[in-house]
Amino acid sequence: MHSRRGWIAYAVFGILLVGLGAILLAPHISTTPPAPRATSGDVRTVQIAGETLRVAIADTEALRERGLGGRESLSQDEGMLFVFPKDGKYAFWMKDMNFPIDILWLSDTGVVVYMVSNVSPNTYPEDFVPEKPSRYVLELPSGWANAHEVQLGGIVQL
Repeated sequence: MHSRRGWIAYAVFGILLVGLGAILLAPHISTTPPAPRATSGDVRTVQIAGETLRVAIADTEALRERGLGGRESLSQDEGMLFVFPKDGKYAFWMKDMNFPIDILWLSDTGVVVYMVSNVSPNTYPEDFVPEKPSRYVLELPSGWANAHEVQLGGIVQL
């Protein structure tokens, strides 16, 4: 009889322990599904400085290498978002570009960690390299970041 009570006590203790764990972990478990992953060449929207922009997604090596090269322009509500598989100090240049742009390097959470403005096609073959690692790079029309007062530490909602 004593042995049976011991097992019952262990079972009750185990159930209480599992319940307590569930209660303590519940605030840390997200019920929001993750944002759908963009597929190569998709156009999505991002929000920055109170504005919504349509951005072409460059998430393959081929799309990242081509970038905006060969295009004639960007409208004021357009950009390109380069998506990398891991954080790094990704260098950009103006090869095959026909117009100047602003370039923003973003952390994995969308924080602007480095930026260069009004980068001219005449700068090719110069590389622009961030001081800090980033996961994303956002290219915008030239002067856009200044006109919308985008600064280091600003947030881009991806």
